[in-house]
Amino acid sequence: MGHAVLGGVAGVVWLVLPVMTSAAQDPVPAAGGRTVVTAEADAVPATDYVLPLVALAAAGALGGYGYVRRIRRSRSRTTPGIVSPAPPAPSPTDFERQARTCLVLADDCVRTAREALGFVDVAESVLRAVRTADIELSAAFAIWRRYEEGMPDDAAGRRQALVGVVGRGSEAGRLLDAEAEGFDAEWGAGDALAVAEGRFRELAARTGGVARTLAQAGERYGTTATAGVLGYVEQAKDRLVFATSRLNQARQDADAGDGDGFRRGLRAAEGAVAQAGVLLEGVQRLAGELRTAAGMVPAALTGAEAELAGLRTTAFPPRLAHADAVLAAVREELTGGPYDPLDALRRIARAVEGTGSGRAGVIAAGAELVARSALGAADDFIGTHRGAVGAQARALLAEARGAAPADADRLARRARELAERDVRAHGNPFAGAEAHESGLAGAVLGGVLLGEEADGGPVVAFGGPDTRRRLG
Repeated sequence: MGHAVLGGVAGVVWLVLPVMTSAAQDPVPAAGGRTVVTAEADAVPATDYVLPLVALAAAGALGGYGYVRRIRRSRSRTTPGIVSPAPPAPSPTDFERQARTCLVLADDCVRTAREALGFVDVAESVLRAVRTADIELSAAFAIWRRYEEGMPDDAAGRRQALVGVVGRGSEAGRLLDAEAEGFDAEWGAGDALAVAEGRFRELAARTGGVARTLAQAGERYGTTATAGVLGYVEQAKDRLVFATSRLNQARQDADAGDGDGFRRGLRAAEGAVAQAGVLLEGVQRLAGELRTAAGMVPAALTGAEAELAGLRTTAFPPRLAHADAVLAAVREELTGGPYDPLDALRRIARAVEGTGSGRAGVIAAGAELVARSALGAADDFIGTHRGAVGAQARALLAEARGAAPADADRLARRARELAERDVRAHGNPFAGAEAHESGLAGAVLGGVLLGEEADGGPVVAFGGPDTRRRLG
């Protein structure tokens, strides 16, 4: 290309040279000795025009040549000063952040899908997609937990583990995305508004009774026993306030023929109603668990004391001494006034843990009850506060579901603690008085709305990452 440009310059000069030569010749003599003047005496010589043109052409040609050279160099990777540096490779921290985000998103999608199933009868393919997505999500959480525990320990293996987390979580979302259209068809074919309004009225009528149940449980077993559901009735009412406004808006949109507005309002109401049900059910379930545990404590206590007595000649004395102290404290609480029977069962089971006893009978049944209670409490809290809960608490809860009773109790309680910490750290940008009065703050905290705009943002829908925002 450079040679072609220089050739062009030479060509221009060559064409101009004859003009320059003819302009410099002497006048041609005519017949009779007269001189023929070819230009007026005061005309400007041709060289005064030609030379600037030649210089201009040469400068333009050289400038063009330089431009071409710069373009060619910029396209070449052998010129460090011109080529933009390649973006840095993702760090292990970047991969971990991506994995956490994927886990939280997949868990939110599965939870939303389960809530939505409560308002419509769907085809088996939709149910199968939700079940399979749950399996994929559980596998992703299992990989993540091993990763958190340091396995595998080599860099390549750890990176591959994170790839597995993202792959499993993405597959869970893909399964739900694939059935979103089918779910919408089933949902639209039924009278979803009537279903949601019916459930709303049922829950609204239950709030007073649930509040009394909670107060009675607190009086009977102490405030410590009911601390895990403190404020749940008020939060349920908050979700129902939000549902009221969205149900009213949905009916108005239906009457006006606004299909999109109808779907947005009704889906938001369904999500709030579903969470109100979880909160109220959590209170009633705990009250029932406390009654059951209270009936089991005396028998568990007697059984543990009898089993330890048979081990005194073979077991390690310090271990038995600790167990004796725990059982004595429980017996004192049992006769001394209000106490937490679930916590009492937990301590009895732990007192005999590792001694070879307590593997069957009332002690084992008590340990299972304690574990179910802890799992339910953690799941309820995470589900109704998922707008603020991170991956670690969710992963611990997933591990707890498949663990033995003692480990399940420990892991679930830790998951609840971490979830509460996440909520405190997250805060709530919709914490104003108006947001609380309308129930908007609770809807955002519960993940019914995505909280990306002043009005709470898009409503989440059944589906994976590609379709959960389709309601706008």
